[in-house]
Amino acid sequence: MFRRAQLPPPPPPVEIRTWPDREALLADRAVVLGELVRAHMSPGRLVMLWLWGVLCALGWSLVGAALITFEETYDIFSALLAVILAGMGACCAVPAVVIVVIGLRRDIEVRRLLDAWGQLDRDPVRDAQLRMPGVSLVWLLMSFTLCALGLYACIAVPATAEAAQDSFGLVALVTGLGTTGWLIGLIGIVKASAHRRWVLRVLIGVPAPEPLFSVGGGAHR
Repeated sequence: MFRRAQLPPPPPPVEIRTWPDREALLADRAVVLGELVRAHMSPGRLVMLWLWGVLCALGWSLVGAALITFEETYDIFSALLAVILAGMGACCAVPAVVIVVIGLRRDIEVRRLLDAWGQLDRDPVRDAQLRMPGVSLVWLLMSFTLCALGLYACIAVPATAEAAQDSFGLVALVTGLGTTGWLIGLIGIVKASAHRRWVLRVLIGVPAPEPLFSVGGGAHR
């Protein structure tokens, strides 16, 4: 129906729909929703999110190393090394951040399409395969763990750092890594909770509570 790299179009308006019968509509709905759910919550998407997080963490590690080197520099060669490390770090971190932002914008569109196609009709038999409780639980647990570890690094390290012993570069390095982990984990938590709300609201028909926050406001309407 559409290539994997592309998102399907929204369902056509009622006045121009051409499905010959309800079974044909349900069959197309199942195919589209299956692709959309995999594009949103598949294990591969979790791996890709973490890989971009690792790339961003690597970039920040190089920037942190540059700060430490600059603090301890005594000659022009050390300063030049710090500049090179900072440039390499930016080359790793900036593309990773851009791609994650693009992915978040794509997720907003995926959730809108999930709502539009899911509300066409109900199909309990096929919809059971779209709930993916095990996958969403893995997303939630792994993302929560990463988020907690990142938050701990952001708070504990600066709080226990002593100016006489710990350099600014080292504190910035650990805080940046913790922030990266916290944000990647938060994205995973939001995606897992959004999928669960969609299952309850659209597939099962149980009113789901509105989220307290979401990545990319306006995705849940």
